[in-house]
Amino acid sequence: MGVTAVSATMEGIAGPVAVVGWGRSGRGAAHALASRGYEVVAFDQRERSDSDGEEITDVEVRVVPGDREIADAVVAMGPALVVVSPGVAPHTPVWRASLAAGLPLWGEVELAWRLQESGPHAGRPWLTVTGTNGKTTTVGMLGSMLRAAGEDALEVGNIGTPITRAVDSEAAVFAVELSSFQLATALTVSPQASVCLNVDADHLDWHGSEEAYAQAKARVYERTRLACVYPASDPRIERMVEEADVVEGARAIGTTLGAPDVSQVGIVEDALVDRAFLDNRRHEALHLASFADLAHIAGADPSPALLADALSAAALARAHGAAPDAVSQGLRDFHPAAHRRAVIGRAADLLWIDDSKATNAHAAAASLAGIRPGTAIWVAGGDAKGQDFDRLVERVAPLLRGVVLIGVDREPLRSSLARFAPSAPVVEVGAHPDWMFSVVNEAVGLSRPGDTVVLAPACASWDQFDDYGQRGDAFTGAVRRLAEQWGERT
Repeated sequence: MGVTAVSATMEGIAGPVAVVGWGRSGRGAAHALASRGYEVVAFDQRERSDSDGEEITDVEVRVVPGDREIADAVVAMGPALVVVSPGVAPHTPVWRASLAAGLPLWGEVELAWRLQESGPHAGRPWLTVTGTNGKTTTVGMLGSMLRAAGEDALEVGNIGTPITRAVDSEAAVFAVELSSFQLATALTVSPQASVCLNVDADHLDWHGSEEAYAQAKARVYERTRLACVYPASDPRIERMVEEADVVEGARAIGTTLGAPDVSQVGIVEDALVDRAFLDNRRHEALHLASFADLAHIAGADPSPALLADALSAAALARAHGAAPDAVSQGLRDFHPAAHRRAVIGRAADLLWIDDSKATNAHAAAASLAGIRPGTAIWVAGGDAKGQDFDRLVERVAPLLRGVVLIGVDREPLRSSLARFAPSAPVVEVGAHPDWMFSVVNEAVGLSRPGDTVVLAPACASWDQFDDYGQRGDAFTGAVRRLAEQWGERT
């Protein structure tokens, strides 16, 4: 169904604004509003320091302990608008009470869109990316391609830069990473092109069900203007595209790891090719890039997950108008975010990969995909977040030489491995002062020369670390110590 292009603004928001949550997202929203003259009152359950180094003096911050108390305080304030941070879920009292009181409730992304469309940068295109896994890599590739095309492009959103901080920048185009939390409160965002990379069960504690999580992801396609990009092998996401209310004329563009059909971007031999964004697409295909353009981060044989991300980024860049050579140059210029399928190097005759950012089962499966069967040493475990690992272990079992389990929630993975990968030896490493060095040594003990050791925990890091970055740094440091012992350089 076609819809009219949306041009939503801040019209009608004349009174004070309540911002719920005083983390980076809340601060970004408050700063953007206060700098435009809005009266802003922020609410949080605890005192927070200005960790980003910026003190926002023209915003009142109220510390109100308890979910119910915050809800009462917000409603009593009678704001013209409630802006909730991504951590505020639909089942929380403040969300329910605000809607029951008839108060408009937006997230930071919706606010950023409305602020943009109300100001001098109205019409700046957004290219939006969501998915359970691969968002950051795809957005990074996309930004690199756009810059190779001569665009002043900025990667924003869930990738690290709060989008309300970027609204006033002079960037000509945004590559936007969107989480399911952010999409749940995106009401009028109208991207130039959009993609959902994949969907698997995640964040069920926030959304309440797998269906609600998928529905939030599907919102990335709403009001898309030119191209809805989707993996052609995934009928669930294809239905999302078919059911989305897009701007009249928007096209469905598939990505495939095989030879592309008309209106698809895919792979022929060792090349990424386009049969979607050219006039004679029924009879011709454009060469976009070669596997060699990814060799600096993936070697001669890039994984299916990395290729899928590259195809999605290329489709979005082409929808925006980037030339084929900008796609290949962008891939050559791209370097992945830290701890995301990062190749540490070789030590003890093994290849070591840090994918500490693989904090759920879907991401771990993507991280291990492409490794030769029977040659992977998998380092996994941490805070399991209530996940079921049966499907993951069943999928990766043929790839495994052995497994090193870490973290406090080893039992769910241990049980799944016993059921679905009984032939893979499992070693568990408990807490002690030098436990990560034990992890890498146990991995060596399980391996044969030429194998690959992958830290892809499938779990959050909060049980033992402040964040996944700290966990990846510990693993990388241990690998480098191992290399020194072997007289090698990583």
